[in-house]
Amino acid sequence: MAQLRIALAQVNPTVGDLDGNAALIVDWSRRARDAGAHLVAFPEMMLTGYPVEDLALRSSFVEASRRALERVARRLADEGLGDLPVVVGYLDRRTVDLVRPGQPAGSPLDGAAWLHGGEVLVRSAKHHLPNYGVFDEYRIFVRGDTLPVVRVNGVDVATVVCEDLWQDGGPVSVTETANAGLLLAVNASPYEREKEDFRLQLCARRAREAGCALAYVNMVGGQDELVFDGDSVIVAADGSLLARAPQFTEHLLVSDLALPAADPALEPGREPVAAPDGTTITIERHVLSGEPVAAYPVRPQECAERLPDLGEVYAALVTGTRDYVRKNGFRSVILGLSGGIDSALVTTIASDAIGPENVHVVLLPSRYSTEHSVTDAEELVKRQGVHSRIVPIRGMVDAFEAELELHGLASENLQARIRANVWMGLSNEQGHLVLTGGNKSELATGYSTLYGDSAGGFGPIKDLVKTMVWALARWRNEQVGSDLPFLHPFDTAPIPEEIIVKEPSAELRPDQKDSDSLPPYDVLDPLLVDYVERDMGREQLVAAGHDPDLVDRVIRLTDLAEYKRRQYPPGPKVTPKNFGRDRRLPITNRWRENP
Repeated sequence: MAQLRIALAQVNPTVGDLDGNAALIVDWSRRARDAGAHLVAFPEMMLTGYPVEDLALRSSFVEASRRALERVARRLADEGLGDLPVVVGYLDRRTVDLVRPGQPAGSPLDGAAWLHGGEVLVRSAKHHLPNYGVFDEYRIFVRGDTLPVVRVNGVDVATVVCEDLWQDGGPVSVTETANAGLLLAVNASPYEREKEDFRLQLCARRAREAGCALAYVNMVGGQDELVFDGDSVIVAADGSLLARAPQFTEHLLVSDLALPAADPALEPGREPVAAPDGTTITIERHVLSGEPVAAYPVRPQECAERLPDLGEVYAALVTGTRDYVRKNGFRSVILGLSGGIDSALVTTIASDAIGPENVHVVLLPSRYSTEHSVTDAEELVKRQGVHSRIVPIRGMVDAFEAELELHGLASENLQARIRANVWMGLSNEQGHLVLTGGNKSELATGYSTLYGDSAGGFGPIKDLVKTMVWALARWRNEQVGSDLPFLHPFDTAPIPEEIIVKEPSAELRPDQKDSDSLPPYDVLDPLLVDYVERDMGREQLVAAGHDPDLVDRVIRLTDLAEYKRRQYPPGPKVTPKNFGRDRRLPITNRWRENP
């Protein structure tokens, strides 16, 4: 057996920031060197950020990525890090003489490179290109067809990219044939609820199939609607967990591994191998250092504790909100604070994400606002220390109604749109990002006002059904005194209990309640999850135990509200299917589940 100290750099790049991401690579490589690592690995597309979407089809961006890779290799050497092998994801292209019909323009590759001695030593690319959920990679990339195996301190290390681990066949399936001692997977795997356990199980299964230990490094941070949770892991050849990084935080996971020594008879070269999926994978062998290092004392393995279910959902919302604000150049946010549960949770998420000193709320009482709505909102402001102001809208509504004769729903929506004009105006005047407070139950059923409460730049809770909003509010209140790094240290529960227990209302007409228009949320939400996230049709929904009349009504409401959802701002994805990149349905659509 040979010893190898590996470092997994679980870091947070920004899409398009090639210089900033390169600086992260150098900084975290230095940390790995200082920790005595023999090898450091970074996430998929680390140099460009991920996902790059159609930037991959711009030759200017692809070439900028290739040049940046060469520069960072030289910079590592110039700063005394040239002897440390660095594995990093980047955007590359395949050199082709003729562009084939249907092939992405420029033949872009989701690449991985080994940097050493000031040079790019090895280049490879993702083989399996995901084309489901939020992924469109078959549209923008061509696939790679190599498995690089690099000998480091007498250990053969094979490298694959993200989806290659998730799909059968391809490079992973020939790792055992390559006699690798370690399989290294670089990833940008987005968070979704309850995905972590499956991810660990997948790594364990692939390690057993490859017959070697597996190191899985994952990205962390927010990018538009996607949130990456880190949770990097190392498993032994038998699938047992050796080391694990924390979730939702940048971290260098350093682990000492005892691995099979490489067969000296396996010399550098190329060997085509037929993979079980019918493709041919070429094993490319390289040697950096053929002899094992002298035995040294090993470090204790690090295994971070997992967050509870609600904790990881909340951490994802905070991470997604923080990075959307920060990466888009905002310093502060603003939102309407109604005294209801949705805006209360959004305010709390924002306070945790960027600090209450950077959160501005506007109380916008109307003629139908109850006194306790204002006092409850004021109590939340007092507990959290956010900036607040009161802007009564009754006079504004009166002015509109003096010129426009509006009744019923049109009058209700007018109030919502006037409120939106206030916070959008303050946003323009003071440079705040507007946060919206709509939840998934409302977005599904169309229970929101276009250009009213749906107006804004980011929706932190858009992927939460209403019952989850309440659950997270209670969970957050229970964390007072917690040392979780993504929570602001409030002295008391940040959300007043009166807000959590009150019956929800838009307060746009006398004594209005959500239950006037919608079924109870504990009945509605499971139905919405089955219809939206699990794509059940009418008969399946009824067979699952949902009331047939309610099924017909909710399907109709959901289908008719598609045009509203298209105009809603982005927000963190935390479920298997969100309203956004995950779920794309035509607006003009005469198909009905319940004709």
